[in-house]
Amino acid sequence: MEEKAEGLGSTTSKGGFTKDKTLDSILNVEMVKEKSAEEITQIWNQYFSAKDTVYAVIPFLYALPRKEGYEFFVGQWSGTELHFTSLINVQTQGETAPSQLVLYHYPDLQKEKGIVLMTAEMDSKFLVVQDAQCLANQVQLFYGTDRSQTYALVETFNHRSSEFKYMSVIAELEQSGLGRELGPGQASDKS
Repeated sequence: MEEKAEGLGSTTSKGGFTKDKTLDSILNVEMVKEKSAEEITQIWNQYFSAKDTVYAVIPFLYALPRKEGYEFFVGQWSGTELHFTSLINVQTQGETAPSQLVLYHYPDLQKEKGIVLMTAEMDSKFLVVQDAQCLANQVQLFYGTDRSQTYALVETFNHRSSEFKYMSVIAELEQSGLGRELGPGQASDKS
């Protein structure tokens, strides 16, 4: 049994959940494309704060092994795109910090085949393919995990930032073996 969800152009399934819900159904994406991530975050939070629902804008911090330790990157979701920029860029340039890597996710086959395809574009002045692959692997590590301790880092970063420990990301990265081929002493030096 399907019915129209009130105020939305989508249909709802028997449990009242919206089927095939798109971001466009709740946000005028064209209108916000020229806005910064911070402005969109403010719009999103302001809109949903008056509603009895769960909502979030989900950035996260990733550690990229370098010759002399680690460089941190911030990952910010925008629809099905994940934009990365180095933490130092965010700290020095704020909302104008350019993306250095964008992962494009295509969920078109998710329901039928159980897969999401992904491709990327990167700024080769700052990253090499191995760096981009390490960051993409970390997305799988932190978001596609069954380990509650791993995903708990994402939740702590987003909801209890005062409790967040940067070294926890490095520890999880080292424990997983990701970046071993890029480990300190072998990592690229584009930074």
